[in-house]
Amino acid sequence: MQSSAVTLSPALPLLKPRRPLSSSFSSGCNSIRRSWTLSSSPFSSAKLRPWSGVLSLASDSDASHFKVQATAVPDSAGEDASAGGNLRKTLELGLLFGLWYLFNIYFNIYNKQVLKVFPFPVTVTAVQFAVGTVLVVLMWGLNLYKRPKISGAQLAAILPLAFVHTLGNLFTNMSLGKVAVSFTHTIKAMEPFFSVILSAMFLGETPTPWVVASLLPIVGGVALASATEASFNWAGFWSAMASNVTNQSRNVLSKKVMVKKDDSIDNITLFSIITVMSFFLLSPVAIFMEGVKFTPAYLQSAGLNLNQVYTRSLLAALCFHAYQQVSYMILQRVSPVTHSVGNCVKRVVVIVSSVIFFQTPVSPINSLGTGVALAGVFLYSRVKRIKAKPKTA
Repeated sequence: MQSSAVTLSPALPLLKPRRPLSSSFSSGCNSIRRSWTLSSSPFSSAKLRPWSGVLSLASDSDASHFKVQATAVPDSAGEDASAGGNLRKTLELGLLFGLWYLFNIYFNIYNKQVLKVFPFPVTVTAVQFAVGTVLVVLMWGLNLYKRPKISGAQLAAILPLAFVHTLGNLFTNMSLGKVAVSFTHTIKAMEPFFSVILSAMFLGETPTPWVVASLLPIVGGVALASATEASFNWAGFWSAMASNVTNQSRNVLSKKVMVKKDDSIDNITLFSIITVMSFFLLSPVAIFMEGVKFTPAYLQSAGLNLNQVYTRSLLAALCFHAYQQVSYMILQRVSPVTHSVGNCVKRVVVIVSSVIFFQTPVSPINSLGTGVALAGVFLYSRVKRIKAKPKTA
């Protein structure tokens, strides 16, 4: 391709060619994008953008003329780069979802194994917060994540969240210690029901008819599964229900009493602070209620395998903290609706994997109830984004 040279006057405010480009040059550039490089005096540093080309000024030995060059750039270059970036983001998101599910599965398996032989849920929960606190301190100390600067007002606002977060995890472990993992997570499928109730009571959010309709299969499915559950236990049932209330209270509190937007902190930092606060809140309660039961002397006197209990407790705590962190990482990349759908799928994966691993006896009616409840959760996550029509005067 032959370049076209035109003479431009540096004194003019707008650079315009004195004569149009030749027709042969124009016809040869229909399928390419033009990147024009101009040579000017060394005192010019501004960038100009005429037409669809991009002008950049550079020094030249002849400062009295500007030289225009046409460079061909393939149209597919930007598209290929964009496609490659989208593919990488999709793979990263898929990996995060896989880790989220995997960590959750192993947390429930190791946690159940520990609670079966060591029936002290307050101590087990405190140990999980202790391990999480160590990880947070290492993360901040090694600059793996930016250490936050928290004011007293922020800590006061976060304290109620830490309190209900502590209770939510404690009640979950109490339920897991009493009933099958699959049944605990079937009951925890009732979370949307309590979310709607608490949001209406404390935030004044009126649910749409679609949301209310989606709650019916959730409640009905949980009722059917509970009535036919082989491992049914009232303590386990009410503990799981209490976990639903406290976890959804945390979400409501985070909207109602959270710090101002200009002082807000990201989700991962918030979870890290809550983990540390939960450890300090629960540790004295564990000692008061259950005593010091996690010592080697006590475990050996109880006839337990010391290495197995410690190893599985550590793995459960690591998986607990890991899946929570990954969950917040996913939430930063996708919409809340997508995250809610992923959480529903995660519950299905946990239920199925726990039934297979622990060989939990499940009747056809029980399976039907669980399936109906989970289908209702999925429906709820989809219809939640449907906004109510504004009332006309």
